[in-house]
Amino acid sequence: MEIVRLNAESRETLVNWGRRLEYFTILYNSLEGVIAITAGALAGSIALVGFGFDSVIEVTSGAALLWRLNADADVGRRESAEKITLRVVGLSFLALALYVAYDSIKSLITQGPPEESVPGIALAVISLLVMPLLARAKRKVAAAIKSGALKADAKQTELCTYLSAILLGGLLLNALFGWWWADPVAALVMVPIIAKEGVEALRGEKCCDEGGCHG
Repeated sequence: MEIVRLNAESRETLVNWGRRLEYFTILYNSLEGVIAITAGALAGSIALVGFGFDSVIEVTSGAALLWRLNADADVGRRESAEKITLRVVGLSFLALALYVAYDSIKSLITQGPPEESVPGIALAVISLLVMPLLARAKRKVAAAIKSGALKADAKQTELCTYLSAILLGGLLLNALFGWWWADPVAALVMVPIIAKEGVEALRGEKCCDEGGCHG
């Protein structure tokens, strides 16, 4: 994933690299989502299920970015594709924030303790290693082609790193000390972070100007 001299490479080469990153995003998060939602449902873990739905959101975002990058060659379509993709990413963030907030509060009220989830812990560790590298690569391409949509998608991938850390902390506290409330509380910590990114994307605050979009 080495992109050292981005400005020296052709835009077409960079866009193709961006496509490869999005294909990887879709593949990885599809697998991550299936594992997280299944493991979370079996363990009764709100944070783990929420993490799985974040993966579904990232797949949606990745698909939107693929469409955006495929439209890049047409200068006339490029700007409109940017705006539409930013809206898709923004709405995805807000949908996830609402889901996690609802299920976390519900879990705290009903006080339903989750079971231990070894697969969930392993998944969180792997994502904690993979997501920062993927986000960094996306930011570099976004900066080079001045794509606000790709920069927002990179931020979503970066956010997955934070979610992985929060998830891991909640699952470990429950497994080691039986602190069932750590799981929904950990999930609630995700909500303002996710919502903030969604609002910014909808407002177009991730858009790049002529001298911006540097990650």
